[in-house]
Amino acid sequence: MMFKFYKYQGAGNDFIIIDNREKSINLNNMQIKQLCDRHFGIGADGLMILNNHHTLDFNMQYFNSDGNESTMCGNGGRCMVAFAKKLGIIENQTTFHAVDGDHKAIIKTDGSISLKMLDVLMVSKANEGYFLNTGSPHFVCFKDNIEEINVYNRGKEIRYSQEFMPEGANVNFVQILEDEIFVRTYERGVENETLSCGTGVTASAICTSIHTNSDKNSYQVKTLGGKLKVEFTKEKSKKYTNIWLSGPATFVFEGEISI
Repeated sequence: MMFKFYKYQGAGNDFIIIDNREKSINLNNMQIKQLCDRHFGIGADGLMILNNHHTLDFNMQYFNSDGNESTMCGNGGRCMVAFAKKLGIIENQTTFHAVDGDHKAIIKTDGSISLKMLDVLMVSKANEGYFLNTGSPHFVCFKDNIEEINVYNRGKEIRYSQEFMPEGANVNFVQILEDEIFVRTYERGVENETLSCGTGVTASAICTSIHTNSDKNSYQVKTLGGKLKVEFTKEKSKKYTNIWLSGPATFVFEGEISI
């Protein structure tokens, strides 16, 4: 089977994207894993398929690099919006469907993309950190110098710990800096540290507000792959609404592959 693919990245979080509006492409899990392999395939943290939707602009289907369909991907969602713009499906605003529900997004004049995330209804304490769901499950803990942390080893240990079984959790290490937060994330499904994680950055910003007992509702976020921004409204009921994840979503290259 020969088909066309597109490669995008959002703050270093990279994705293979396929336009499947004609329903001509059907990939199994092993094929997706092979395509995402950085040595024997195209190479990516995940693969996304753009499908038609009966009422909204499009449907986003997301697979981790292990080949399994997964939960919401924030950076992936922003890249998918950029892709839909490239295809001429949308202009500068959209509403699309993903595995966790409907999402709005805005393409700004500087090319950055803001994606509206689902509300966070509960944040719970977990060990020495916090647990919440921002479209994907995340554990967030605060450290003084995360550059010194072995994110792969420590993140894997927490991700597979009994506390988060059987589904597991993504693991975020957060350092509070003078005017921003620095986040490093171990992603389940990739089973490694990624250069950034959109749902993880969103979770980390919300937890920073809680951890510092702050009324601040906007955070600049530094990741290994670039800068992102998270804004939200903190309700009196301790739920978080009007959550927006903003940052770059960049086209890298396109090509054809036979698999």
